[in-house]
Amino acid sequence: MLITFFRSIVLYIIVLIVMRLMGKREISQMQPFELAISIMIADLASIPMTEIGIPISNGIVPILGLLIMHLIISVINIKSITLRKIICGKPSILIYRGKIDEKVLKKERFTINELQERLRRNNVVNLGDVEYAILETSGEVTVILKPEKRGTIPEDFNIVPEYEGISYDLVVDGRVMNENLKKLGKDYKWLEKQLVPFKMKPEEALVVTLDGKGQIFCQKKEEKRG
Repeated sequence: MLITFFRSIVLYIIVLIVMRLMGKREISQMQPFELAISIMIADLASIPMTEIGIPISNGIVPILGLLIMHLIISVINIKSITLRKIICGKPSILIYRGKIDEKVLKKERFTINELQERLRRNNVVNLGDVEYAILETSGEVTVILKPEKRGTIPEDFNIVPEYEGISYDLVVDGRVMNENLKKLGKDYKWLEKQLVPFKMKPEEALVVTLDGKGQIFCQKKEEKRG
């Protein structure tokens, strides 16, 4: 029992490292070859995890082999457009200029009901509002609405919004994010001064953030009750 426990921990760590090296895609955004490798890794890890008689290396070596294969295919995808189309396929246009392409639907084995379901996931309830619907190689459907159905943006009114930038975490759960302070050209003393109006020290804050306009948001941690 104890051996199985430790083998599970080792294989979990190996699989976690391998998946991190494979990248940060979500499952729904994986290419077919990535999904296939992920499924195979899960199977390879489960066998030596439960079967004590099988050497743990029988699972680790093939998993590392799949990682190498994944890295090779990823490089090929970057270098060759032709091979990329063979390995990953290419996007298919399900709706072109407001008209459903029946041939493409049949080719991709898509029903009208499934197309409507995918559109609803994109907050589109009316087929007549769609200019283009593209089935991506990851299986996701990208929807482009007709011009008159799209939401207005500042550019439509010749308005140029002010630059906002990104928000930086300065304190998270009482821990000062020194790396972010350095990026902003600030230090701990500056942070202390900013929190004086809020009557708290950095270590007492649940969260402190600084947005692109220089505005600070902060919230104090709840006091622990004895």
